[in-house]
Formats: sequence, C-alpha cells, structure tokens
Amino acid sequence: MFYTYILRSIEHPEQCYIGHTADLRERLIKHNKGDVPHTSKFRPWKVETYIAFESEEKSIAFEHYLKSGSGHAFAKRHF
Repeated sequence: MFYTYILRSIEHPEQCYIGHTADLRERLIKHNKGDVPHTSKFRPWKVETYIAFESEEKSIAFEHYLKSGSGHAFAKRHF
C-alpha cells in the first residue's frame, strides 16, 4: 500500500505538511527526528489524516492535488 498523508504540528497547529510514502510509521518517525529538512523546525508532528492507495501513482497524484489550491480547500472542508 501507498499512503498520502497530512501531518499537523503539535506545537504549531497552524502548520501542516502533505506527503506520500509506502511506510507511514517510519516516515512519521523521520519527520519527528528532524531527518526531513522541510518539517524539522515544527516538530513534533502527528498524523491528522491518511489515505491508502494500491498504486504509488495514485498516491502521488492525490498528494499533488492536495497541494493545489482546490486541494487545500478540499482538505480544510473534509479533514
């Protein structure tokens, strides 16, 4: 399975991060250890939402959609 996920910063709840991975648990650990430069300054993170896909292509496509203007609006309404 492949996952598209939304993380929310625990200490800075206005900050969120959208990504995709094949191993959600390991990816969250990397975000919280500071191994991901883009998210290191807003640690710790929690998983707010994740969606599982059978193909990596669909997971990446949904990640790109969530990062678009209409995708941000969709995420705010539904997540």
